[in-house]
Amino acid sequence: KLSPSLWNSFAMVIPATLLSSALGSLNGFILAKWKFRGADIIFPFILFGMFIPYQSILIPLVQFMNTIGVTGLPGLALAHIIYGIPITTLTFRNYYASLPQELFKAARIDGGGFWRIFFQLVLPMSTPILIVAAIMQITGVWNDYIMGLTFAGREHQPMTVQLNNLINTVTGERLYNVNMAATILTSAVPLAVYFLSGRWFVRGIAAGAVK
Repeated sequence: KLSPSLWNSFAMVIPATLLSSALGSLNGFILAKWKFRGADIIFPFILFGMFIPYQSILIPLVQFMNTIGVTGLPGLALAHIIYGIPITTLTFRNYYASLPQELFKAARIDGGGFWRIFFQLVLPMSTPILIVAAIMQITGVWNDYIMGLTFAGREHQPMTVQLNNLINTVTGERLYNVNMAATILTSAVPLAVYFLSGRWFVRGIAAGAVK
């Protein structure tokens, strides 16, 4: 019973984490080292998205998803990608701002363009902050309940929604051992992520994630 929901959560978390981190790193690099006219105006608007609560945008977001025809797990992943871009942008922007400007000036003098500098210079130095962004996104997306309940539908419920349905059922005998097993299974993924990449998380934070 829990197996489909477990795979639904993975199908939601993986693309949401990868795409929001990729877009956040690109935005952060542009805002920190490849500034354009109006960048200082756009950046506060991006950050404003961090402080918009889920509940205030659910109805327009549902209408938007229905308009573009994206529902179920793709719609749920897209919602988390959109909502993850502001925090990942801030994280990467602060990290890239701490890197020496001389590196980028030298790369441009050597003929490096935007994409070449980004892929060959910036990304190889970004391992700690990439892991920080991935941990934050995995934790936030995996533990989300409201968006999973709103966008997934009955066929694509993630673990958090299924766990709530299982524990709060009012019919039949209450199986506490099953409830506990489901709770441990739901919490195992974020715990494993922290245990396996904790030292990189600390390095990324110290290198400028919250500078």
